[in-house]
Amino acid sequence: MAVAETQLYSKVLNKVKNRSTCSLLESLLSMGFPAHTAQKALAATGHKTAEEASKWLHSHCNDPSLDDPIPQEYALYLCPTGPLHDKLQEFWKESKNQCARNKAHEIFPHVTLCDFFTCEDRKVEFLHEALKKVGERFLNMFPPAISVSLHSSPSYLGFFINDAHANVIKEFAVAFATEASILADCRVKPCTKQLHLTLAHKFYPHHLKTLEQLAKSINPGQSCLWTAALYSRDMRFVNYQILRALFQYKPQNIDELMLNTGDLIYVDRSQQSDVSDGWVIGTSHRTGCRGFLPENYTEKANESDTWVKHREYTFTPASGLLPKNENEPRRKLNGEICNPIMTKNVTQTLAFQLSQTVALRRSLLVMRHGERVDHVFGKSWIQQCLTADGKYHRTDLNFPASLPKRRDGIKHYEYDPPLSCCGVFQSRLVGEALLEKQETVSHVYCSPALRCIQTTQHVLEGLKLEQKIKIRVEPGLFEWTKWEANKIIPSFMAVTELTEATYNIDPSYRCTFPLSSLVPSESYEEYVSRCSAVIKQIVSDCTSNGIILIVGHGSSLDSFTRPLLGLPARDSNDFASLVRKIPSLGMCFCEELKEENRWQMINPPVKTLTHGSNAAFNWRNGILDS
Repeated sequence: MAVAETQLYSKVLNKVKNRSTCSLLESLLSMGFPAHTAQKALAATGHKTAEEASKWLHSHCNDPSLDDPIPQEYALYLCPTGPLHDKLQEFWKESKNQCARNKAHEIFPHVTLCDFFTCEDRKVEFLHEALKKVGERFLNMFPPAISVSLHSSPSYLGFFINDAHANVIKEFAVAFATEASILADCRVKPCTKQLHLTLAHKFYPHHLKTLEQLAKSINPGQSCLWTAALYSRDMRFVNYQILRALFQYKPQNIDELMLNTGDLIYVDRSQQSDVSDGWVIGTSHRTGCRGFLPENYTEKANESDTWVKHREYTFTPASGLLPKNENEPRRKLNGEICNPIMTKNVTQTLAFQLSQTVALRRSLLVMRHGERVDHVFGKSWIQQCLTADGKYHRTDLNFPASLPKRRDGIKHYEYDPPLSCCGVFQSRLVGEALLEKQETVSHVYCSPALRCIQTTQHVLEGLKLEQKIKIRVEPGLFEWTKWEANKIIPSFMAVTELTEATYNIDPSYRCTFPLSSLVPSESYEEYVSRCSAVIKQIVSDCTSNGIILIVGHGSSLDSFTRPLLGLPARDSNDFASLVRKIPSLGMCFCEELKEENRWQMINPPVKTLTHGSNAAFNWRNGILDS
């Protein structure tokens, strides 16, 4: 294909239909829809047509979250099309038939360029612009065929992209992240690790040989057009199971959900314990309404079935883009010289630009402490662990191996309990996840409760920062004192005791709210006022870049973020109901929009931590019974 023809073909293929977002929004406004819901509808439907957005709004007229300012999440994928895509789909089908579903079946074949990030509804059009601009910049640099090699392990099978081509693709991802961060003012992280196309993930080890045999039938060198595609999903339902309705269902009761054939339903499996057998409670993707539905009317669907494609940019092949001798300069279609040796420098430059636009944001991560020992073994846990002479003795593996020494005696652990061993593990796991995401923690504050101090210490150990960042113990972060069972303020360990117990406490920190100012059974208004004053002072003191980590209690997630977001306090009954649902290591994440002088809540940088219960077991009861 001639150079001019290739460029013309690419422009036609990648041309966005001549419908500006502005005109789409104006059409919806002229129909009488409010601006914020119109923008939400456009984001939810991919900014395609006013008709689709209008249909979405009519379908969601009873959606209780319609007015909530919750943005979509976006990701950039590199997807194969043509014969290679068809072959990969055949592999998907055969691997499911012969080896059952695995994690890879949840999403279509793809290479992750930028993992999920949030963007305000009114700024989504800038993501489209960023993809178009960067796509045109890289059109003549993109490899016409991508070289890959098959890689397998006991739980993973996929194609790894070889370095020569991966470097160019990474440049493209970094360039998009930079452009999107500048234009759309959002936090985008490009994938800079090994680029890969997953074929199977989290499968049974004995299926590996079968999967490898099926994978050998795929010729990755087959004809293919690679497309950079921008997808969105609803961030509220990230870890939910997706069901598809096989039949129509008309509700028999007011709390049941209307189903049309093909409807997709979000189901949280952790909330089904009180639901009658054969029924589930879920939220309709089509209407946003929530209710009960018969599970036998549905089948499992894929996670990506609920995603929306916004824009794509297809890289068309052209002869002569890659020289036979990789040491020779590479000539672009427009005649400019592109030397492969410069790849590393370009990547470093773009990465630096990205760091300047992304890392300049302050953010706040509020986290509940890990599993506390008395929530597992009850209030009498100390009595279970004391010997006849009053010494601590571990009677279950989930009890701490030892307790820090405290001058006021072991009895005070009753009202200031430590973490269980599972709580320690949870905390380290979260710290390791933050480290893997390369998150930068700049300041750390925690409640004076021992469980919070231990959680903070172990999160920092997971981050490998336990010797680099000191913990600022702030009494004002303690939970609502009305909830204290003994109606008095617990006797917390002193800073010197905590230091002797090897917790890296900052002895020079001067607290915002002195311990002596905590009053027993404070009113809800007093608690809200305390939280507002403390969080505003912390944010005022921490002006440098990075994450301000606050480790507190279940109540902290709501009471320390709402003042920052400019939201009024909840009703006390609603507040109590919300807090009861927050699990160990539950998190809320806010980031500062400095240009707009406000904060917004977005998805936490790490995933949720879910696990089941494990009851005590005595082999004498049951195993030897006749």
